[in-house]
Amino acid sequence: MIRPLQWAGTAAGVAGAFLVAANVPASGWGFLLFLINSTTWATAAALMRNRPLLLLNLAFCAANGVGIWRWLI
Repeated sequence: MIRPLQWAGTAAGVAGAFLVAANVPASGWGFLLFLINSTTWATAAALMRNRPLLLLNLAFCAANGVGIWRWLI
């Protein structure tokens, strides 16, 4: 179960990075992809009992929430 979460999180993170880097009107949606990335990796980290990775991705969730708030809401 962990491996699909890792791959889904990685794919969302790569897609989000390219969307934000493109600097197009839809770039704000990259933060939603980053939020998917960080929540899937936080879930995987919790299942692996990897606390540093979990804490990092919870912080990314908060930062992505700010990005969503500023760009999309």
